[in-house]
Amino acid sequence: MAIAIGVLLLAGVLVGRFVLTERTGDRDIATERVYDRTQFVAELTAAGFALGDRAHVRIFKREHKLELWLQRADGRYALFRDYDICRFSGELGPKLKEGDRQSPEGFYRVAESQLNPNSRHHLSFNLGFPNAFDRQLGRTGSALMVHGGCSSVGCYAITDPNVDEVYAVVEAALKHGQDAVDVHVFPFRMTATALAAEGGNTWAPFWRNLKAGYDLFEAAGTPPKVGACRGEYRFGADAEGPKCAVIAAWS
Repeated sequence: MAIAIGVLLLAGVLVGRFVLTERTGDRDIATERVYDRTQFVAELTAAGFALGDRAHVRIFKREHKLELWLQRADGRYALFRDYDICRFSGELGPKLKEGDRQSPEGFYRVAESQLNPNSRHHLSFNLGFPNAFDRQLGRTGSALMVHGGCSSVGCYAITDPNVDEVYAVVEAALKHGQDAVDVHVFPFRMTATALAAEGGNTWAPFWRNLKAGYDLFEAAGTPPKVGACRGEYRFGADAEGPKCAVIAAWS
């Protein structure tokens, strides 16, 4: 029995296989999509990584990029691969309310309960919007995902083959003991030059706040602890100050 279970687990790692049910009119159509992950696992190994390593995700709207980072033996994270974002909704700037068709920006955490292996977009995981920061500002919305396909109503779509890889890494990290995967979403690469160019934008103060967290990761190579403190993101020890709520994944 133990051997049989082990074979099934290995098969799940090497083959992303899911039966999706999609309602069309009054009929359900089941579609099976199969992705062989053998080559992907080999590419991870060649880069010095393995499924189960701790993971981190960064998203950049303007550049239409999703970055997948993995932790090395020294504790720092290194970029494994970036993926094109096929589509996101709205413009640069945060999501404010349900139905505004805007994709969120900010600091989010993904736990195993946020994974959806039965998504109609092949695979998906929920960003966890609204987080504590969003709630402090009265922002509303639901079902904001990273998923496959190439359509978006507030989500980040990265195509089915690409989400198969990202999902596999996030899922394996969570199953191997990572309590939550940090997903940091930015309007653009937060360089001083890029931010200065947006100095007159309504969202410039918010983006400067995001840049503080961006800079900490760039310097330390590890995602900082993030808290929401009276409608402002704070980091590290400051994230645990008075009137602060730590940004957390779903329990």
